[in-house]
Formats: sequence, structure tokens, C-alpha cells
Amino acid sequence: MPWINEMFHTQKPIIAMLHLDALPGDPAYRRDSSMAQVVEHARRDLHALQDGGVDGVLISNEFSLPYQRTMDYVTPAAMARVIGEIRSEIRVPFGVDAISDGLACIELAAAVDADFVRGTFCGVYVGDGGWYNNDFSKLLRRKAALGLDDLRMFYFLNPESDRNLDTRALPDIAKSLSFKAGADAFCISANAAGEDVNAQLMASVREAVKSDVAVVCNTGCRIDTIKAKLQSADAAVVGTTFKENGDFRAHVDQARVATFMEVVREYRTAL
Repeated sequence: MPWINEMFHTQKPIIAMLHLDALPGDPAYRRDSSMAQVVEHARRDLHALQDGGVDGVLISNEFSLPYQRTMDYVTPAAMARVIGEIRSEIRVPFGVDAISDGLACIELAAAVDADFVRGTFCGVYVGDGGWYNNDFSKLLRRKAALGLDDLRMFYFLNPESDRNLDTRALPDIAKSLSFKAGADAFCISANAAGEDVNAQLMASVREAVKSDVAVVCNTGCRIDTIKAKLQSADAAVVGTTFKENGDFRAHVDQARVATFMEVVREYRTAL
């Protein structure tokens, strides 16, 4: 997988989630909240992840619950402010995920010079937030218009929680998208954050797509499962397990990151 190894300077890279606090306009952003505090928490988590040894970071508005299919302008604006304030301290390749709004994700990436994006860029899904239809022809034309030729796109192949109304098998969808959209990577998820991705499913997607398309394990990567996940995946996205006591709503624990990455380095050495 040359491109992903070149971007992250290693085999089987670990991409850590950097979850931003609730942002202005979000229900959880209270009157006594402040953007200065959001920035400081993001800075602290960034350093804990980098000092713990991760290979990349993916910055998302994780606590903008419930997510908007078409974001209010304040959300990507707030994300851009946070990233702008910590940008000089980012030492690894980084990406952005403006959750559930592919167009906002592309435009945010242009504003902050992100290396990659992750998002639900295609397909029709139904879930707690209703149904949503993603027009990837519009997104890819916007990407081209913004001159983002080198921006790598990580497609959710099966987003967490929502159900795909496309009844084709995932390997068939992946093969089709590889041809029509030129996807750089497919993120394979379980039914919810933290749940295990089926290794056989990842292997079947790997077999269906070209060798230069990365297959990424998107959920369920823990210290006791990561070696098994990396046998089937080219990379992994890790979030909750890096938090204090493995609590989704907590901040990053550098010691947990370092212990996890030591296991990953042992695995890489054996390759």
C-alpha cells in the first residue's frame, strides 16, 4: 500500500481521533462554555496523542450531537478556528471529519490544508437522524474546483449506526466506488463505535479493490485486538481506547496511547 505508507511514514499506520468538544450552536455547548477552552482541550489531546506515538490524527466534531446533514456555518468555522490555533503544533499527517456533511468536510480541508478527509461521501442511509442521500458527483467536482488534487479521501463504506439502503454486498459497493470515484481508502465499521469489525469482511473488501486502495479498520481497535485487526487492514482509526479509562467522553490518556503503540510497533517489527 505505497501511498498510505508514504503519507504516514510507516506500515499499518494508526490514525488517532482528536475529538473536539461541543462547538457553538451544538446543544452541549453551554452559555458558560468558551472557544478558548475548546482550543485548549484540543491542544492537550493533540500533544498526548503525538507524544504517545500515533502516526496521524483525525480531527472531528465528535460532540456536535445530534449531527447535522447540512451543517450550520458556525460548525466548520469553529473547527477551522481550533485547527488554526493548534496547526503549528501538529507534527504528524492530519485529516478532518465534519461529521455527516461531506461538502463541509471538503471545504474545511481546503481551509486548513488537511492531508486527508474521512466522511460519508456516497450512498443513501437511514438512521436516527432520518435519511440522507450523498451526491458524490457534486463533492468530487467541488474538490476539483478547490484544487485539492493531493487530498486523500477515506470513504465510510458502512457508517456506524446508520443502515445503507443499497443492498449490494460491501465488496461489490467498494469495487464500484473504486471505479467511479477513485476512492483512496475505505473505512469499515461495526454497528456502533467501539464494536469489533469482522475480519473476514475487511479481507473480502481488500480482495475486491485495487491494491492501491487502503482498507481501514474504523471501530473496535483495542490493545487486545489491534494485532488481529491489522492482519486484515492496511491501517486503523483509534478513538475511545486512547481516552482516560477508555471512556468515550473523557480526554486522551498519553500512557494508554504509548502502551497501545508499543504493541503496534511489536507487530510491525514482525512483518
